[in-house]
Amino acid sequence: MDLVTEVYKVTESFPEKEKFGLISQMRRAAVSIPSNIAEGCERGTNKDFASFLIFARSSAAELETQVLISLQLKFLKQQIVEDLLNKIIEIKKMLFVLRKKILPTVTAN
Repeated sequence: MDLVTEVYKVTESFPEKEKFGLISQMRRAAVSIPSNIAEGCERGTNKDFASFLIFARSSAAELETQVLISLQLKFLKQQIVEDLLNKIIEIKKMLFVLRKKILPTVTAN
């Protein structure tokens, strides 16, 4: 959830014209990560939880792409992008390991 807060803060400086574009996309992708973890956890089975962890990783990958787009458009500075990307990569790794622990037969994904 810390990543969500950070994404909200960094997107505040984006141009107003991006309110319904990149700002909205990035915020939704960021919120989707912990939301999918929470929803999957409540589903009651490890198989369901594992599926929602894939959704969370997919949202993280989407956010990763949007952060890079923000750099190309010069909406974010290099250092902020590097910090965000490091956090996103770490989250993706944690999600992969968690999924592997709850569903040991999982292959690389």
